[in-house]
Amino acid sequence: MDTKVFPSSLSGSLSLPPSKSHTLRAILLASLAHGVSTINQFLVSPDTHAMIHAVSLLGAKITLSGNRLEIVGTAGTLKPARDMIDCGNSGQVLRFVGAIAGLIPSYTILTGDRSIKQNRVVLPLLQGLNQLGALALSLPGNDRPPLLIKGPLTGKSARIQGEDSQPVSAFLMAAALRKEPTELHVTNPGEKPWVDLTLSWLERLGLAYEREGYSVYRLPGNGKIKAFTCTIPGDWSSAAFPLIAGLITNSTLTLYNADLQDPQGDKKIVQILRERGAAFSYDEKSQSLTLHKGAELKGGRMDLNDCIDALPALATLACFCKGRTEIVGSAISRKKESDRIAAMAQELKKMGGCIEETEEGLIIEKSPLHGATLSSHSDHRVALALFTGALGASSPSEITGTECIDKSYPDFCIDLRKVGAKIE
Repeated sequence: MDTKVFPSSLSGSLSLPPSKSHTLRAILLASLAHGVSTINQFLVSPDTHAMIHAVSLLGAKITLSGNRLEIVGTAGTLKPARDMIDCGNSGQVLRFVGAIAGLIPSYTILTGDRSIKQNRVVLPLLQGLNQLGALALSLPGNDRPPLLIKGPLTGKSARIQGEDSQPVSAFLMAAALRKEPTELHVTNPGEKPWVDLTLSWLERLGLAYEREGYSVYRLPGNGKIKAFTCTIPGDWSSAAFPLIAGLITNSTLTLYNADLQDPQGDKKIVQILRERGAAFSYDEKSQSLTLHKGAELKGGRMDLNDCIDALPALATLACFCKGRTEIVGSAISRKKESDRIAAMAQELKKMGGCIEETEEGLIIEKSPLHGATLSSHSDHRVALALFTGALGASSPSEITGTECIDKSYPDFCIDLRKVGAKIE
């Protein structure tokens, strides 16, 4: 799908979509629970469908009713997969289900789309599973999916690289549920707030653990999950895009379903934008965040390791910020749905952006943007970031492959039109 975006002025309010990260963790953990769990206001997304498909193949029974999922759990005993598990475009499904597959004393095969097979780092997952006594290998022999995994886990400890937080979260959930204790050592831990998000789920469900910072975790195992009911909060990873659209177009916007007490790491976007000159007010009762117009945007140094997903949006914003912006701490962005550092440099240059790649980020000078024909690189966050830039450009832009935004923000175009964006 191709979308034409015109320079626009925005005003009004919208509600953030449900969190993808919370949705996927909730579905996986409910599938391992005793009894029937209920998940309200979940994100409708291809990644959600991939997780539902995966846990259904492993024995969970799921019923969809409106915006509610009812999941009959497996009481911690997953069945052998009835078919190969297609993770679609979801790195979380690949890593989370891959680690859980280590609990099953039978073979599980996991695959995915082109991005999953070519761009996603799975070596920490494979190494951790093998150290813990499972069989785990890349079928092509290149440390890429498809993966073959066979449990059970028999080892006591593992040491993995932690620049990408998803394998760490995956092993924390699997270790909490295996019968024996596990000690997990993490080298070069990164994306730490996403590990905190997983730990918040363990705490919520009464699953014990001990930790030494972000480097060592000890889990006694033998955890049991009671059926639970939850409502998925708004997605702070998605909040960056309407907020930055508002800043770029000098607009006043209010976001609802914006809980600043939620453990999602990407709520740091509010602090980062304040440092760039944005002015906000927050109503805790209504969980609404209002961005006020009139900001004098300025550049600066931004270390995004705690909110990696914000790189595409902040790269776009930097083109509108006075002076020089340096984005650092983002090397893992090259291993997401696309190489986001290269993708944003390539696309913003088409619009007149003065931008330079580094190994771990970008250097950007203020540069007025004009319209251009742009590629999403089949990456939802790249596409969403290009939407925001196009709204503040001097002429219309056409973005190709925009169907990928369904992954995290399926109603983005609808929401933006409601507040005045001209999108065809």
